[in-house]
Amino acid sequence: MQNQHIIRNFIVETSSRPGNFAKVATAIGMAEGDIGDITTLKSGALTTVRDISITFKSEEQLQQVISNIEAIGNGVKIHAVTDDVLKAHEGGKIAMKSQLDVRSLGDLQRIYTPGVASVCMEIVHNPEKANYFTSIGSSVAIVTDGTAILGLGNIGSVAGMPVMEGKAVLLDQFVGLSGIPILLNTSDPDEIVETVKHIHQGFGAILLEDIGSPHCFEIEERLKAELPIPVMHDDQHGTAVVALAAILSACKATGVDPKTAVIGQVGLGAAGLAICRMLMAYGVEEVYGLDRQEEAQNRLVNYGGQTIASLEEMMETCDIIIATTGVSGLIKPEMVRKGQIILALSNPNPEILPSAAIAAGAAFAADGRSVNNVIGFPGIFKGALDAGAKEITYTMLIAAAQAIVSHTKPGELIPNPLDPMVHHLVARAVEEAANNEMNR
Repeated sequence: MQNQHIIRNFIVETSSRPGNFAKVATAIGMAEGDIGDITTLKSGALTTVRDISITFKSEEQLQQVISNIEAIGNGVKIHAVTDDVLKAHEGGKIAMKSQLDVRSLGDLQRIYTPGVASVCMEIVHNPEKANYFTSIGSSVAIVTDGTAILGLGNIGSVAGMPVMEGKAVLLDQFVGLSGIPILLNTSDPDEIVETVKHIHQGFGAILLEDIGSPHCFEIEERLKAELPIPVMHDDQHGTAVVALAAILSACKATGVDPKTAVIGQVGLGAAGLAICRMLMAYGVEEVYGLDRQEEAQNRLVNYGGQTIASLEEMMETCDIIIATTGVSGLIKPEMVRKGQIILALSNPNPEILPSAAIAAGAAFAADGRSVNNVIGFPGIFKGALDAGAKEITYTMLIAAAQAIVSHTKPGELIPNPLDPMVHHLVARAVEEAANNEMNR
């Protein structure tokens, strides 16, 4: 289980003289607090009040920041420390709402009985019209068994509901799809597959989320084989798409050809194995994987990949290193080879800090904060649904990664995930790739 960061909002008042807020920022930085959004609540002639979002690694660090700010004096005051994360979740983050108003008898007759009967019969005679006359074609089931919730582990599907709601918010916000959380009270692959098969008719696609390894592999493969709609385990392929985009951007910045580079993947869980498979599908000639579990390494070999004996050998052999182990500090600076590209993607604490990797000779380094699968899955599902695709293929996923790279500015690893244009470009690239495949 990973250590979970704490986010708090500080309401801080300072005198309205230049340099006073800098003292507050310094006090926060001295305790290694990570400043996020800053909102000015009041700006007067004498004082300024700001709402400062700060991320902490521990309760002790939080208390140290409070002490540091209080020690400034000179009229600096903390008026409140609030938990805006909990506040944002009160009542849940999503709701199913009507797109139509019922204000008259005529509205009622058109929306419900008797008018709705004619729409039902249209679908009886032409089943494909269900995607046109209902919300099925724009609805995505977000299915979880709660066995691998973020860095929290097996906490159950109900405790994982805030994550599923967050996923639904992002689908709606970025591409206008309706995400419907499906919380399963079983982790048995047979039961999960049968449950999803029985409910799939109400959805245009299935997004598998936070389902643990190794049963996530079996579940996804069986559902993809048995359902006539797109199925994707985002922890695998959404992460792999963004990782591929990051690798392509890093290679572009350093002049490395990704297809001829030797690439090593440390950690072969859901994300790590999917990254290896994505790289092989892209055309990378040498991809090596490493995991402490023999079963995970055998799984990579079954997919056509190669394993390597040790982390030390991988660091000596590979030009590009990707790590998704969840083990902070696993990669030591002395292991870094000059000119390597290193993506240490574990959150919240990477296998090696980018600054340490660069100092040790890496040509390029980044951590998980720079590689977020939020930039991938909304557009992937939107493009697949718009194309009427029956599955999500590697051709579509690679198109998504290339679309992300096309919108990446020089000096960036991937674009800002809040940029609506990125999601539009990903969706269109996936739709075009799907149409090309279907028209062959």
